[in-house]
Amino acid sequence: MTQKIKAKNIMGRMPGGEVDAKVKEALKHITHKFMVMSGKGGVGKSSVSVNLATALATMGHKVGLMDVDIHGPDIPRMLGIKGDLHANDDKKIVPARYSPRLSVVSIESLMPDKDEAIIWRGPAKHSAIRQFVRDVDWGNLDYLIIDAPPGTGDEPLTVAHLIKDAQAIIVTTPQEVALADVRKSIRFCRQVKMKILGLVENMSGYACPKCGEILNIFGTDGGRRTAEEKGINFLGKIPLDPSLVALSDAGRSIQAENPSSPVTQAFKALAKEVVRQSLS
Repeated sequence: MTQKIKAKNIMGRMPGGEVDAKVKEALKHITHKFMVMSGKGGVGKSSVSVNLATALATMGHKVGLMDVDIHGPDIPRMLGIKGDLHANDDKKIVPARYSPRLSVVSIESLMPDKDEAIIWRGPAKHSAIRQFVRDVDWGNLDYLIIDAPPGTGDEPLTVAHLIKDAQAIIVTTPQEVALADVRKSIRFCRQVKMKILGLVENMSGYACPKCGEILNIFGTDGGRRTAEEKGINFLGKIPLDPSLVALSDAGRSIQAENPSSPVTQAFKALAKEVVRQSLS
């Protein structure tokens, strides 16, 4: 028997010691935890989160995707996930299933009206993220991908304090205005003592559909240069492809519908590099 869960139900508080013990117990069953973050919006961070998680699951890993972008949760729509979340007999939230190896939790799946604005202050967001870790029946996971909102505010700070062994995957585009904000994200990680797995350069080149020429609309190699300057790993480039945007808006996967596309191949390469770096 299941019980429907609403957003207002996840804002309750428990004594600190009990919370911490339950969080630690839940995290024992998750091998690798990665927070995907960016210094600014508009760089395709959620797209990287979704497609990295999908690629890892396709490789055979058991993956959880946790959307902690409280004010702008897009993950369910990008994956075509509809409906509400429920609790099982153990009063644990059952995550939505995208595939047998990929489970998803987002605040959007707890909202009766999906277009309702979520107007929460820091403590409420902090409580929600705690419950996404503590009270979700994730089971045993190889990878937990955490999609954080842009910037260095409440949500990434909560993840950094709550999940001590989480590592950051920082997303940027090649142009300088994005890279300036990435450098702030790098400093944030170092201040909160979060290890940075590496940097991903998204929207890196556009292949003209008529002539095949690569057009570097936003510049080129800025992400690689920044990674080298800051002494962090460069995880790879993801090209710009309008079909990725269209399919994501429709809740469909480019990896499933166009497995030979350069974007699909780039995300497969990114997933392999994330696995390699996480095991090194």
